[in-house]
Amino acid sequence: MHKKSIMLTCFCFVAIATLLLGCAAKAPKPTEQNFQSPVVTLSHVEVAHYWGWWYFSKKVKPTMGDAGNYGAPLDLAFVFDIENPNAYPVMMEDLKFTIAFEEFDLNTVSSTETQWIPSGKTNQVRVHAMFDGRQSLLSLLVTGGFKLKEKTGGAGAGAALKQLGAWWKAIPEFSFPVYVKEGSAVFKADGLMTVATFSSAFPGE
Repeated sequence: MHKKSIMLTCFCFVAIATLLLGCAAKAPKPTEQNFQSPVVTLSHVEVAHYWGWWYFSKKVKPTMGDAGNYGAPLDLAFVFDIENPNAYPVMMEDLKFTIAFEEFDLNTVSSTETQWIPSGKTNQVRVHAMFDGRQSLLSLLVTGGFKLKEKTGGAGAGAALKQLGAWWKAIPEFSFPVYVKEGSAVFKADGLMTVATFSSAFPGE
């Protein structure tokens, strides 16, 4: 009985190995002609961590610690679908994009964690983007000053803080569009490389 079990196990092992080798032999080799760029699609955005909205300047004396200009943090998670249309696996090793609240660029994030996407399959990748009220204020003043005045009729730190507060309070319901812009992802297969570009919005337009 013991010998039969051993023989059956060996037979199954040989059969599986033969099947895998056969599949590997049938898979085409990546070439410049057949290497297609994978498709990167924004699935959704999640509010990963939320502390409400607040801001205080260095003039405010803290209960403990040092005084400074501080604004509420905000952690958003961007979930992407990565579809591999190729007949062989590909490796993604870099993904980056810029985030805009409405038409205002506030952050640029990246992920350098590598992952393999099997042939004809779709993986998901989650990229966290941490926003800080103070840094977002500076970004808004530097890059969006004129647009902010056109949108709200105000200018300067006061108008920027008011707009940031409105976004922070509305983000749990996503009542304004969050844009993914200038996105790019690097894919490699057997020494070849391609870059996929993407852009999107959440909620979808």
